[in-house]
Amino acid sequence: MAEVINMPRLSDTMEEGTVATWLKKVGDKIEEGDILAEIETDKATMEFESFNEGTLLHIGIQEGETAKVDSLLAIIGEEGEDISELLNGSSSSEEETKSEEKTQYTTEETTEVESSEELPEGVTVVTMPRLSDTMEEGTVATWLKKVGDDVEEGDILAEIETDKATMEFESFQSGTLLHIGLDEGESAKVDALLAIIGPEGTDVSGVAKNFKAGASDSQPEPKTESKSEPKEEKKEKPEKVEAKPESKSTQTTSASTSNGRIFASPLAKKMAEEKGINLSQIKGSGENGRIVKRDIENFTPSQASATVGKFVPTGTEDFDEVPNSSMRKAIAKNLAKSKFTAPHYYLNVEFDMENAIAFRAQYNSLPDTKISYNDMVVKACALALKQHPQVNSQWFDDKMKLNNHVHIGVAVAVPDGLVVPVVKFANEQSLTQIGAAVKDFAGKARNKKLTLDEMEGSTFTISNLGMFGIESFTSIINQPNSAILSVGAIVSKPVVKNGQVVPGNTMKLTMACDHRTVDGATGAQFLQTLKGYIENPVTMLV
Repeated sequence: MAEVINMPRLSDTMEEGTVATWLKKVGDKIEEGDILAEIETDKATMEFESFNEGTLLHIGIQEGETAKVDSLLAIIGEEGEDISELLNGSSSSEEETKSEEKTQYTTEETTEVESSEELPEGVTVVTMPRLSDTMEEGTVATWLKKVGDDVEEGDILAEIETDKATMEFESFQSGTLLHIGLDEGESAKVDALLAIIGPEGTDVSGVAKNFKAGASDSQPEPKTESKSEPKEEKKEKPEKVEAKPESKSTQTTSASTSNGRIFASPLAKKMAEEKGINLSQIKGSGENGRIVKRDIENFTPSQASATVGKFVPTGTEDFDEVPNSSMRKAIAKNLAKSKFTAPHYYLNVEFDMENAIAFRAQYNSLPDTKISYNDMVVKACALALKQHPQVNSQWFDDKMKLNNHVHIGVAVAVPDGLVVPVVKFANEQSLTQIGAAVKDFAGKARNKKLTLDEMEGSTFTISNLGMFGIESFTSIINQPNSAILSVGAIVSKPVVKNGQVVPGNTMKLTMACDHRTVDGATGAQFLQTLKGYIENPVTMLV
């Protein structure tokens, strides 16, 4: 069945995207993880990968064209499939969306643009914010202000629970909190009515109703005061006036609690960091001693005199955000799937490398010949796998596939992560051929020139960190393989031979196995065969 692919939201602030380059064309076969296009957002040009498999049947946005998030980007389905209904449906849906946008309050920015026509002077509609890149709706955990309270820019209005955490939401306006659209514990979609702020005494019941009428059916109905309640609202105002002296008495309260925690608005924290101000030196004037914007603006170094003689932290927390590349996302997805679906266990061995060192030196003495220890391990594994097909297998829910061919994946580190080019029919290739192939793959990997065919079809994988001085480590199985071999560095150390302690060279290897296909004894037998080839490498030439 055909799948509609919409313009993705590739950043938390992205409203529209431009197709910089299509990497697939109509009629091409698409695999899950293939890069469909490069899309220019408000922040960067990013690769967009497919999460579907099939044939690219339709392209909705041409190179250089710009479209809103969720606009029709492409359609993927079976070759020859009729997609006329999807195309017609998409057209009508886009028209409906455009029509709705004309009459709906969608963001705080839209509210401000239309304020001159539909909002009383000085009134601002505050909507449910998008506090994380994946947030679709939020829940009001706690209101820190109530109707009738004065609100300053930077004050915390509420604590909002998102899909990731409970976060403070501060006001970017000053005025009186005139209306609350969601009670504590209630949830609503992003951009739903959260609150209304404006001049004291302003009647905003009509604003709330208009927002409710313009909201989509998918949003919960924002709460509004009915016209029969204005008298009750007015009764609250004298109480609020009487309460002001009490709230002012808290302005000298320290911003730190007994356990040293500092309460400050996110805006105040940001301003303090930019100005190099230590928040522990400031007494907050906000509610319950919270540090707000005006406290940072009014702070002078003399205010910190009371802290003389006390320890004041001077370090600044700092970090850089690096967007996850498509490769990094694919690695995370595939390895997480492998780790949590395949029952891993590990077998550790240590091989005597004296003969391997002598063999390599003699082999490389030949003209125009140069092989690495890794090439020798690839060849030895390929020969051992032919004798132990269970290790060269793949798991399916209803069957096990024992591969008679040997395709060995060789993990190669690149700046963006890790790629695994595949040495096909490795058991049939000479050490020199394997060495040339691995060297060629490494060069292509660094230049991002590896083709999809060169990275597909592995039946076993080798990961080698010996060149970095790592003596031993474990790896996550590169599915659908049943095992992966982790190769450490060759280490010179005392060893026992014939009852005597003598100088020696050893190498540690760890094999991760999928217990569904490779039992412990099977894995151990494979490693015994591998040991024979590595410790007596001349047998690989027979």
